Amino acid sequence: MSTDAEEAPEHSLQHIVVIWLALFVALIGAFALTVLSLNSTVFSAGGFANSYVQALQRGDIDEALSTPGVIKFVGASAELLTAEALGPIDEVSITSDIDQGSGVHLVSYEATLNGMPARGTFQVLAGGKRFGVFSTWSFLVSPVSELQVTPLHDASFNVNGINLVSPLGASVANSYQVLTPGTFTLTHDSGYLTATPLRTVVTKPGSTVTANLDIQASRHFVTSIQKQVDEFLDNCTTSEVLFPTGCPFGQAIYNQVESTPTWSLSTYPVVTIEPGNDPGSWVIPEAPATAHLTVDVRSYFDGSLSTFDEDVPFAVSWIMVINGDRIDVQQ
Repeated sequence: MSTDAEEAPEHSLQHIVVIWLALFVALIGAFALTVLSLNSTVFSAGGFANSYVQALQRGDIDEALSTPGVIKFVGASAELLTAEALGPIDEVSITSDIDQGSGVHLVSYEATLNGMPARGTFQVLAGGKRFGVFSTWSFLVSPVSELQVTPLHDASFNVNGINLVSPLGASVANSYQVLTPGTFTLTHDSGYLTATPLRTVVTKPGSTVTANLDIQASRHFVTSIQKQVDEFLDNCTTSEVLFPTGCPFGQAIYNQVESTPTWSLSTYPVVTIEPGNDPGSWVIPEAPATAHLTVDVRSYFDGSLSTFDEDVPFAVSWIMVINGDRIDVQQ
């Protein structure tokens, strides 16, 4: 027969084995719960999309571009695929994650883009398992979208602080790749030309958004040309002839001129500037004005002497081209 001393070690060993088995089962259970929790949060479709949008919010363009399913496309400029070109993105949140079957999830988000609320949806596709347990995902539709910018009347413009020049020239659409979601503020301010800032929001992956930036003559341009026109006309009044050379006014006299013609300006033209028909050209639409002529005249009919002292209406119109800091004016 076994003694009590012999049975005690055997009982103790069984007890240790049971404890270790229980700890192992608990560990396996905890690991399974951890995997389940991570697959429903960090490694979920929503978690995948959230990581991408958070990268945009941080301005981490490299991480965003390296996200699975983010695919650039041919035929559009990549000049706006930079951290500097990203607009402000705040208050990002995933609002829903809907399983569409066949591994496809629709993940909706909300965000604040440059102070304005925005929302959109990503299509996300399930992949294989990482380390055999963690879910992997990729974008089914790449979040790279197309921003088509048409800089009207001038080839240069600015997007979120990035200076760009249309390779196709003014008033022609140019395609740029941008990441979704994004907000892009288009401007132009070159001294002579200006444009009211145009804010464009891109929220749908793979979409094409158009933006027409209306570039017009600046106040400085108009003021500068008005001064030049006034000085030109003032110079014309110094000519002591009936038809000053190269000037827009003159007066035919069908009798004998007996004194030196004297010109002055009664009313100056009010200059406005509009885009011309040719890209890069600018025009002063016909602007009315009045000169005044004083000259003594002797009649061929009866020899009487009189004074022509009248206003002479005329109009001005010019075509201009901006060449750097110089404005070339053509009457």
